[in-house]
Amino acid sequence: MGDVVTVTPAAAELIRSLRAAHGPLMFHQSGGCCDGSAPMCYPAGEFRTGSSDVLLASLAVDGVAEPVEFWMSKSQWELWRHTTLTVDVVPGRGSGFSLEAPEGVRFLIRSRLA
Repeated sequence: MGDVVTVTPAAAELIRSLRAAHGPLMFHQSGGCCDGSAPMCYPAGEFRTGSSDVLLASLAVDGVAEPVEFWMSKSQWELWRHTTLTVDVVPGRGSGFSLEAPEGVRFLIRSRLA
């Protein structure tokens, strides 16, 4: 099986920009309603993960010195474990606390059966 989580070129560019502004980054996707089902980008360590979360990937993004961890709630992963996930970016502002919100874009997950 290939990578569980990948990023599009547009998402990689935004990650590089956010890394330059905010330092090391991480993603978490909770599977909640509304924007809770979108991946949220935070400064690394700002979102507390625990036993109810699964580390799906440590993403290597060209131009970013350290891996960008991608976490998902266990309950969400149970539903999505048969998919591969691609982090993308689209125009529009999400309503969460994700770092890209002020940029007028939002991260989005595209999934397909593995």
